[in-house]
Amino acid sequence: MQRITAILAAAILGFSTPIAALGQQTVVEVYKSPTCGCCTDWIKHLQRNGFIVKAHDVRDTSAYRAKFGVSDELGSCHTAMAGGYAIEGHVPAREIKRLLAERPEAKGLAVPSMPLGSPGMEGPRSDPYEVLLFQADGKYAVYQKYGN
Repeated sequence: MQRITAILAAAILGFSTPIAALGQQTVVEVYKSPTCGCCTDWIKHLQRNGFIVKAHDVRDTSAYRAKFGVSDELGSCHTAMAGGYAIEGHVPAREIKRLLAERPEAKGLAVPSMPLGSPGMEGPRSDPYEVLLFQADGKYAVYQKYGN
């Protein structure tokens, strides 16, 4: 009875979040070096933005890039999987959420290298950077620009 009342109240009040989505969180599997501080800071950024993170300390992150179809050209210091997509580098949580909502035909998102000012790389300076949407064939396009 209480569950029905809660559902009816949500419908009457017009909550924007569908009832089926309440309480659901995306798990992000992160593969990182055990000594990388910026990877740990990126994980904290994801957690603050509602993701559940399962971190795996590995000796060689390039093996996971290859496994998940991320080219070396797009490489960074950590590789992740979220909702069936590869996530390479310091991708903002906002773009991961957008990716999971839009579900484009793509392999994943990448922020190549380690740009200052990206999540996990905060500091006194912020450099412009791009989040790239990449395909299995290695082609990519700009998904979002930051700092431009």
